[in-house]
Amino acid sequence: MCHQTVSLVARHLEANGIPTVVIATAQDIVERCGVPRLLFVDFPLGNPCGIPFDTDMQSQILEMALGLLETAEEPRTTTVAPYTWPAGEKWKETIFTEEQPFLEGEAYDNWMDAKKRYCKLKEEGKT
Repeated sequence: MCHQTVSLVARHLEANGIPTVVIATAQDIVERCGVPRLLFVDFPLGNPCGIPFDTDMQSQILEMALGLLETAEEPRTTTVAPYTWPAGEKWKETIFTEEQPFLEGEAYDNWMDAKKRYCKLKEEGKT
C-alpha cells in the first residue's frame, strides 16, 4: 500500500475510535496526510520495519511503534527511529532524482536472492 492510502486509513480508524501508529519511510507524505502518530524510519522505500532479515532491528522498531501508540500525548506526533541504513545514504541520491538506475551484476543477483528468500518465508507463513 502507498503511504497516502495507509495514512488515510489510519485517520479513518482514529476517527472511529481505533488508535493507530504508522511506521513509514516517507515522512513528508505521511505528515502531510495528518496521521495521529508516525514512527519515521529514514530507510529506502519498502523498508519501514528495518533491514531485511535483521529480526532484532525489526523487533526494536515494532516496540518503538507500540511505545509511541501508548505515550503520544497530542495529535500528529512524530518520532524518528535512531537507525541509519548500513550502506550509508547513497540510496537517497538515486531516489531523489528523475533518473532511476537499474540494478546490474552482483547487485541484481543479491536482490533476486533476497526476493527468493522472502517468497520462501512467505510460503512457510513466516512473514
